[in-house]
Amino acid sequence: MSITATAVKQLRDSTGAGMMDCKRALTEANGDVEAAKDLIKKWGLAGIEKRASRAAKEGAIGYYIHQLDPELPPKKGVLVELNSETDFVAKTPEFKELARNIAMHVAALEPRWVSRSDVPEEIVEREKKIFRESDQFKGKPENVIEKIMEGKLNALFADRGGVLLEQKYIKDETGKKTVGDLVSDFAASVKENVGVRRFVRFAVGE
Repeated sequence: MSITATAVKQLRDSTGAGMMDCKRALTEANGDVEAAKDLIKKWGLAGIEKRASRAAKEGAIGYYIHQLDPELPPKKGVLVELNSETDFVAKTPEFKELARNIAMHVAALEPRWVSRSDVPEEIVEREKKIFRESDQFKGKPENVIEKIMEGKLNALFADRGGVLLEQKYIKDETGKKTVGDLVSDFAASVKENVGVRRFVRFAVGE
């Protein structure tokens, strides 16, 4: 089907992806802009062209204190450093709310790392070794083993105690959006680099 310039512009404005990538996404999505947005995110291209060379050195500290019973002292707390390019974005209520929501997510699902690149190689290799020694892999060709192992690692790091940006966002009712998607969507909406730099979780007795 014919892809209109209006549709390409709309997709570029909402994702920050390059023109050719937007055209490709719209072609594959048969002109459906929302489906094309999902493809852009899946390909990891949202905002790359406009924001890749811009440093995110501003931002704010978000926090969340978990208190089940108002009569008892809180037992868990989280601090999150959320970065942006400008103070203009960092001081907005939406940015502060995003930082707090991420802190709340950290309190609930207790990730150990921000992104997959933060996971120590020895942990990855240890998990691969455990998978390889399981009965599930016996007698299977190497290419099949690698594919299954990749899926298991993805599931492991998206689970509780895994990688923050790969975990399903606890407040997303669809159960599809990850924390990484949440941050990417916000970055696209403000047209700035936005990212989680670090977090720390405190729990009484741990």
